[in-house]
Amino acid sequence: MKTLNDLKVHIYADGADKAGILDLYGKSYIKGLTTNPTLMAKVGIKDYEAFARDILQTVTAKPISLEVFTDEFPEMRRQAAKINSWGKNVYVKIPITNSRGESSLPLIKELGKEGVKLNVTALLTLKQVAGVAEALNPAVPSVVSVFAGRIADTGVDPMPMMRAAGALLEEQPKAELLWASVREVINIFQADETGCRIVTVPHDILGKAAKMLGMDLTALSLDTVKMFAKDAVTAGFKL
Repeated sequence: MKTLNDLKVHIYADGADKAGILDLYGKSYIKGLTTNPTLMAKVGIKDYEAFARDILQTVTAKPISLEVFTDEFPEMRRQAAKINSWGKNVYVKIPITNSRGESSLPLIKELGKEGVKLNVTALLTLKQVAGVAEALNPAVPSVVSVFAGRIADTGVDPMPMMRAAGALLEEQPKAELLWASVREVINIFQADETGCRIVTVPHDILGKAAKMLGMDLTALSLDTVKMFAKDAVTAGFKL
């Protein structure tokens, strides 16, 4: 059984709690970090810039993706320029469309020409990947985030699609395919198997992987039975 350190795919920690970010940043198997406005809102962050700049005091040697948070493209461009200025290790996350379904590809092309390192996010179709592959600047590092977990949520196996997405990006030498929205530990290994360069993993699933990866299944079965027995006693069940 491979360990997290044995995988070719680069594991990025995905979250917004400062303690978790700083702890995981120090782990050798964590090669980068990502966050987004939804994760920030869930942990109660009110000042986006203050949070980001605080994290960037420590996170200096590994890439980190920070997302714009507007629906209007001129403002998206302004935010992207500002976020880009915060550090050489910063990638600016741009959604593939705004919430009205209007394409971000023209903006992606403009920002790429300006040398902004992009993480194009929320992709779920090969048509979207093909559009991004055409829009990216091949001279500038970039990340293409395909939400494989959300594809799986619809009942579709994402692995063939991720392999096809990788093929679409072959003409982009500095573009890295990212398997996003991991739901289970096994998804990390699926991302590795399909040739993805990066997989983003929520902090809780990283904790589960650290605890359970490679566990003996007979021992895990016994632990599960012990949990049932303990919880039944705690609940005071009687028949």
